Amino acid sequence: MPPDSVPGAAVPASAPTSRNRAAFLAGMLQALPFLIVLLPFGLVFGVTAVNAGMDLWQVLGFSTIVLAGASQITAVQLLVEQAPLPIVILSALAVNLRMAMYSASLVPWVGQASPRMRALLAYVLIDQTYALSIRRYEENPRMTLPERLAFFFGVVVVLALPWPVFSVIGATLGQAIPPEFALDFAVPITFLAMIAPLLRSRPHLAAAVTGFAVAAALRHMPSGTGLMIAAPIAMAVGAELERRQARRQAQQPAPEGAS
Repeated sequence: MPPDSVPGAAVPASAPTSRNRAAFLAGMLQALPFLIVLLPFGLVFGVTAVNAGMDLWQVLGFSTIVLAGASQITAVQLLVEQAPLPIVILSALAVNLRMAMYSASLVPWVGQASPRMRALLAYVLIDQTYALSIRRYEENPRMTLPERLAFFFGVVVVLALPWPVFSVIGATLGQAIPPEFALDFAVPITFLAMIAPLLRSRPHLAAAVTGFAVAAALRHMPSGTGLMIAAPIAMAVGAELERRQARRQAQQPAPEGAS
């Protein structure tokens, strides 16, 4: 849990502003490498959306309102396959279930922000903003709330705001890109780059392996419905292992000499 306050000597009034600016720039710098895969990701969505029958304004509106690349691609792919609308909606929601976990994980760090700020955080919460921010917060638990928010929005400026632009580029120019370029590599590469640094405990690894195994076993189910089954099973496995791990730690005797 992050500390509510950090005791210490008084600091000049300009120091918090300087630290907030440094945190914002740090977020931007750490986000820059993800542009390498985010641009092809956006191009893939733009091309897929056009193939699904969307026009330019619909692509722009979809990316601006939803702001969730994986669920957007899932939805338009299912539309291309002429899947029933309820399946399209449920599959997109299932893909985005992870956002609920992201939000819960961020509460100890940014939960004291104003309701309006929390609403804005929820809107711009994507995989990359979460992965980079939670890692920064855990590595620097003494950051103040303004510093945490500044870092978060530094990532947002680089990765979340350009997403609609990349989608429009894909919708307008994507058809001219030769198929041998295989831009769809960006989707798995993006998730691997984000998830790998976060798999630092057995519950995390178990959830990831379980999700992969169940999704692979159910890959022949229609319209990607196997993912809707794999996601809650993986979450349940990870949560149960975390519960058992916490119980074992609580049962361990205190070190000798500890007060």
